[in-house]
Amino acid sequence: MSTRSIPLQVPNHLAVGDDVPTVPAELADRAMLVRRLDMLPIECVVRGYLTGSGWAEYQASGTVCGIPLPGGLRDGDRLPEPLYTPAFKAPLGEHDENITFERSVELVGDAMATQLRDASLAIFAAASSIAAERGVLLADTKFEFGTDPTTGVLTLADEVLTSDSSRYWDASLYAAGGPNRMDSFDKQIVRDWLAAHWDKTGEPPALPLEIVQRTAARYRELIDRLCA
Repeated sequence: MSTRSIPLQVPNHLAVGDDVPTVPAELADRAMLVRRLDMLPIECVVRGYLTGSGWAEYQASGTVCGIPLPGGLRDGDRLPEPLYTPAFKAPLGEHDENITFERSVELVGDAMATQLRDASLAIFAAASSIAAERGVLLADTKFEFGTDPTTGVLTLADEVLTSDSSRYWDASLYAAGGPNRMDSFDKQIVRDWLAAHWDKTGEPPALPLEIVQRTAARYRELIDRLCA
């Protein structure tokens, strides 16, 4: 499906217009001006492939965030259809909590929970199509939304489809369950290094320069591909 055929009407929080001040020169190219929103306490996760924490849960129970999946799937397999798996945003310093859609309804109401799910799946579909045209697979990502304090309109906020908030794989190297799948354009290099050098207690160790440079290089390659 062409990206041009996917209608998206989701406003974002970027401040634009003649009356918007310019970003100071010392922050140019690394800052943006945005509009203040009433943020919603839901992290909107969409998963297109089985991996990460979803794979760990599937191995234990055959589910991802409580959603039953077919048997026999492998780490890295494409899911039958993208899954919307919301999380409750924990206070600063604590871990977010995976929740059911029904729990998100309790938190923000049925209408808003439905808007969050539908907008997240639509953005994921459009982004996946754009990435695929450039030889990249969008495995999973997360979105955050708020409402405009004046109009109440649902508005996309925070980082969107970045290497920090998403998992991207090279389509030409992808093989479900194979090692090439991990040649990713995200923070997998950091995850792997920490898994080998940190027991997840106390402060994490400082990353070696080589790990930082390798990760940054993958981030730059993804931007070059997606923006080509």
